[in-house]
Amino acid sequence: MVTVTLTELFERDLQRLKKEIELYKDEDNLWIVKEGINNTAGNLCLHLLGNLNYYIGATLGNTGYIRHRDDEFSLKNIPRQDLVLNIENCRLIIKSSLDKLEEQDLEKEFPVQVFEHKVTTLFMLMHLTTHLTYHLGQINYHRRLLDQ
Repeated sequence: MVTVTLTELFERDLQRLKKEIELYKDEDNLWIVKEGINNTAGNLCLHLLGNLNYYIGATLGNTGYIRHRDDEFSLKNIPRQDLVLNIENCRLIIKSSLDKLEEQDLEKEFPVQVFEHKVTTLFMLMHLTTHLTYHLGQINYHRRLLDQ
């Protein structure tokens, strides 16, 4: 079943996100921006959590989550332990939301129009997995470059 695979991929990469956040030697470095880098690791983490909690949790899982996208990039100095707790909560929400989907639900139109054209739920979920890995890679480089 495709939802099982997607759940495993989200699980894997959210565990990697948690590990990246925990690997920072200096917690303050989560919030550093230097020339040539647009976003902090902390803000990318918040962005990923907002994105997944909204598009999967609220849209597919009916959690009631309300996204404040601007805050994802403007909030600073949130304690690492809060980020880690929110990653874990997001992981549970994704699992619960995807467990509710039937295989035929994946071919239905995604309830929120994100792109210029309508897409299936499967397309959107696959997009969200690649979006997660893209920013996870940025966080990894941010840590290795700025947390020395």
